[in-house]
Amino acid sequence: MNEVLKAMIERRSIRNFKSSPIDEAVIGSIIEAGLYAASGRNFQGVKIISVTNKELRDRISEMNRKIGGWKEGFDPFYGAPVVLIVIADKSRPTFLYDGSLVMGNLMLAAHSLGIGSCWIHRAKEEFESDEGKKILTDLGIEGDWEGIGHCVLGYADGKKTDAPERKPRRVYYIR
Repeated sequence: MNEVLKAMIERRSIRNFKSSPIDEAVIGSIIEAGLYAASGRNFQGVKIISVTNKELRDRISEMNRKIGGWKEGFDPFYGAPVVLIVIADKSRPTFLYDGSLVMGNLMLAAHSLGIGSCWIHRAKEEFESDEGKKILTDLGIEGDWEGIGHCVLGYADGKKTDAPERKPRRVYYIR
């Protein structure tokens, strides 16, 4: 089977990560794949923020936990040591789709390199908050950006799960 198709079929969301760091070159390769995602009119209006700094990673995780309403001590990033935050330029009519395509590329690239990943939501709410806006400002990111998602990365801690059976009647052919 073609390697890309195989990765699409075999990739699973990971929700338990080892604390082992990921080599920066590997993270860079994953990010590069994200940057090559399709975008409306090739505008490329998506940014990726790579967070490996534990203090900032934990701060963003705590923001996410509070938004999600979980009990104190819960880590919505499941212990992943790397968080790739995808934000998109809200002035573009395709910003949500463009950011989603970047997220898909990140997760497939990670899988192809033996790295586990999971899409974590609530980035929108994080970067609508004053604290989230300050993070962007501190990075020198100006403009109207929406958080699309967090692609958390790490080495899976546990057994790989198989894909569940696909639901029927999801494809219709018109010939």
